Amino acid sequence: MSELDALAAQPPPAAPPVSAELEAELAQLAPVKPRRPGRQVAVLAACSLVYAAGLLAVLSVRRDLGELPVGWLVGAGAAWFVGFVVPCYLAIVPRAGSMLPRWQAAAVLAIAASVAFVVLGWYVHPHGASSKDYGWEHFLRGHGCLWLGLATALAPVALGSLFLRGSLTVRSRWVAAALGAGGGCLGGLLLHMHCPISDRYHVGLIHGGVVVVAALLAAAIVPRAAR
Repeated sequence: MSELDALAAQPPPAAPPVSAELEAELAQLAPVKPRRPGRQVAVLAACSLVYAAGLLAVLSVRRDLGELPVGWLVGAGAAWFVGFVVPCYLAIVPRAGSMLPRWQAAAVLAIAASVAFVVLGWYVHPHGASSKDYGWEHFLRGHGCLWLGLATALAPVALGSLFLRGSLTVRSRWVAAALGAGGGCLGGLLLHMHCPISDRYHVGLIHGGVVVVAALLAAAIVPRAAR
């Protein structure tokens, strides 16, 4: 028998005793409830919509609301709402049988939403008798809508960061960008119901730009906050 075979035939050495400190830590372990993504996305949507509705109640609806086409008001509002719900759902709820967020779908949707709402606002912006028109010359006067939209996006992004804490292990920035794009669409929905400025520069670049800026900010901040 070779020396190697002799060593392999010997019983393994006894494990070292567990330290008192480790025993104390093990004694304090408690069961942890698993994450419930479906419930979390429902809570996020409900709380975010209540928050946005509260802001709208304080700010008031747009003064030209009764002068605009109902089809556009409903259709664009539905688009903003879907743009809010779907990216947040993909960011928080993993695919069946998986524990990881769906970062590929989240990435595609974050890019698509960022482009689509800029284009939508640029090309479709009905004007009523009471609507305002800043045009390119006074474009920067409408910057307040950007801050208002981002303030609205804060609620879903903050809640999403809380729910995703500890689960962003793969392509976290894309998942965070989708969450930010969803929050930006909620901000766009608020502006859709509040802001009477209807020129293409404002609606396309400011209202639509809220989605882009919110997605970029979330991609930069959320992965650290969710660790």
